[in-house]
Amino acid sequence: TFMISWSVRADHVLVLLMSKCCRHVANQSLHSLRLLLDMRVWLDRVFYFSTGRRSRKSRNLSINPNCTVGPENVSEAVILDGTAREIREKSLLNPFAAVYKRKYDWNMSDSKDPIYEVQPRVVFGIAENA
Repeated sequence: TFMISWSVRADHVLVLLMSKCCRHVANQSLHSLRLLLDMRVWLDRVFYFSTGRRSRKSRNLSINPNCTVGPENVSEAVILDGTAREIREKSLLNPFAAVYKRKYDWNMSDSKDPIYEVQPRVVFGIAENA
């Protein structure tokens, strides 16, 4: 295990966080729920994702916004630990929608589902065979 300075290494996190599938952990009481994030965006050093309003992920985050995000390949992983919050400000939604459209060819500008940002508190990496 090695620590990565968030302010110095943020750009390197992008490559590993944008792997095909990401795991997401939302803590509820003493239990953890692991979910897959299939469509997500990394923008201005913040991790964004959308999920259904009634999804377990959304319900859990409304109870406890602390979460951990990392790539599916845990043998070489960069893990982001932070706090998720639903964004509603047009100043954040518009850039997210533009990047999302370019990446997935899907218009999120009028989405009724919540869009979350995860502000990183800690970022660390794991290389099992290093």
